[in-house]
Amino acid sequence: MVRLLFLLLLGTLTLAQGLRFTIVHRDIVLARLHSCPRKDIEREKKLQDFFSEAGCSGPALTLDQPKHSKFGNVACTLQGTSPEEIVVGAHFDHVEAGSGAVDNWSGASMLPSLYEALAQNPRKHTFVFVSFYGEELGMVGSQQYVRDMGKEKLAHIDAMVNMDTLGLGPTEIWVSHADPALAKMAFVLASAMKLPLSGVNVDRVGSTDSETFREKKVPSITFHTVSQSTWHILHSREDQLSQIKEDDYYDSYKLLSAYLVYLDQNLPERSASK
Repeated sequence: MVRLLFLLLLGTLTLAQGLRFTIVHRDIVLARLHSCPRKDIEREKKLQDFFSEAGCSGPALTLDQPKHSKFGNVACTLQGTSPEEIVVGAHFDHVEAGSGAVDNWSGASMLPSLYEALAQNPRKHTFVFVSFYGEELGMVGSQQYVRDMGKEKLAHIDAMVNMDTLGLGPTEIWVSHADPALAKMAFVLASAMKLPLSGVNVDRVGSTDSETFREKKVPSITFHTVSQSTWHILHSREDQLSQIKEDDYYDSYKLLSAYLVYLDQNLPERSASK
């Protein structure tokens, strides 16, 4: 497996010093995307395999499956020096129409590659990479996740970074539902990296798992690529791998890898302020 070590020196940023992260080779990131199992139960298993392949195994890799449910949340924990957490999420389930490659295997399959981007370097925050089941049924998996954590543990989540529907174009943020500080850091970082990032609100398109955390006052942000010209692809037979622009998808991966490291260095601890 080929990996590239990046040391991104951001001299123009007042908050960041140096961002050190390991970028997984484009071919591997795209191979995970192209695997795109047809059945959700196969996606659940494939994600476990990808996380294990990426180095997340043993007690760090869990399947949180409630009783009487066919599916569970696939979660990989990357321990930091602090109990403060950053949750990185993307749902793996999809509707029957289309292959669900865009919505949302594009986000779910990126999670193991983001884990690899951070795993080789020291971190302050504990990162939890979680792929939720049942988003299309009303955020069932993320609601279970939040419910199981409880109020006290939720207070230790400094940010929830969600990915839903990537690769249809350059990276975007659902600004109207994003924590302002998280959005500002994303735009500053994208500018420094010379990668495209814009704000596109999708209030009328649907909902996503970040909303479950946002309702509990956890600072949240969703990255997506839905636009007025592409929203019709969702939940339709047009949702196929052929719709994904691979250059834009890999740019999203690089930006998100750096963004998670940037958050780790600069986010204040929510629990310390209470």
